[in-house]
Amino acid sequence: MKMSVEIDCTPAEARAFLGLPDVTELNEKMVAEMSKRMEANMAMASPDELMKAWTAFGVGAQEQFRKLMTAAAESAMGGNRPK
Repeated sequence: MKMSVEIDCTPAEARAFLGLPDVTELNEKMVAEMSKRMEANMAMASPDELMKAWTAFGVGAQEQFRKLMTAAAESAMGGNRPK
């Protein structure tokens, strides 16, 4: 036996029928907060700000990368450094 039931209601009506809480207010607050944070962080995505962040980090990162590559090359050569 196969039975089909079709219910025509809005999502809010379905939540109320199933006893689920109305989270509309919470959702609106979350969306507003996320929008504020995104707008605040948009300035960080500007090319000038990105270059400032990368160059401040870049010198130390380049040195660490060089050391990593040197250590990898030395281990590949069996610890014998070229003179």
